[in-house]
Amino acid sequence: MGRRRQGVRPMGVVDPVLTSIDGGASGHPPAVGAPQPALGGRAAALHGAQHGVTRLPRDDASDRARLWHVVLSVAGAPVPLSELKRGLEQLAHDHTPFLTARYATDHGEIRYWEQAEDLHDAAAMALRLWGEHKASAKLPPWEIVGLEVVDRPTYHKRIAEGYGESPAFVGGVHPF
Repeated sequence: MGRRRQGVRPMGVVDPVLTSIDGGASGHPPAVGAPQPALGGRAAALHGAQHGVTRLPRDDASDRARLWHVVLSVAGAPVPLSELKRGLEQLAHDHTPFLTARYATDHGEIRYWEQAEDLHDAAAMALRLWGEHKASAKLPPWEIVGLEVVDRPTYHKRIAEGYGESPAFVGGVHPF
């Protein structure tokens, strides 16, 4: 899944924001659990025109896309903590839906949200994440040793039941 950051343009030049995801034009991810306005037909067109948004055509598959919470576990030969932390921080910068990373000298865990049509697509994208960013973020040559992908309702049910990640570790890069 490719992601593109909006670049800085010369003064007075405005690029239209292209999005096929509701709410994707704001440049900020919606708050988890926040209600999203339902705009349809003429209201959606007016909203998009007012905010410089050009809607891309959507097919039935994009209408079914949903959020998946991903936990990717990696492990390998020990590396210096400072190098690993820098690499994970770069990954957080490169991969915008990044939530949290925890690490030790020989293993790590990354938690984030992925948007995909189904579990298979979300898992496939998660399994590519480490390899695709290994060179650019200078991550260690570790292998993926674990993967958990759950849909948004399941994630929120776990949090409500007290089985979620400790609030002290939500967001950022932290040692175990």
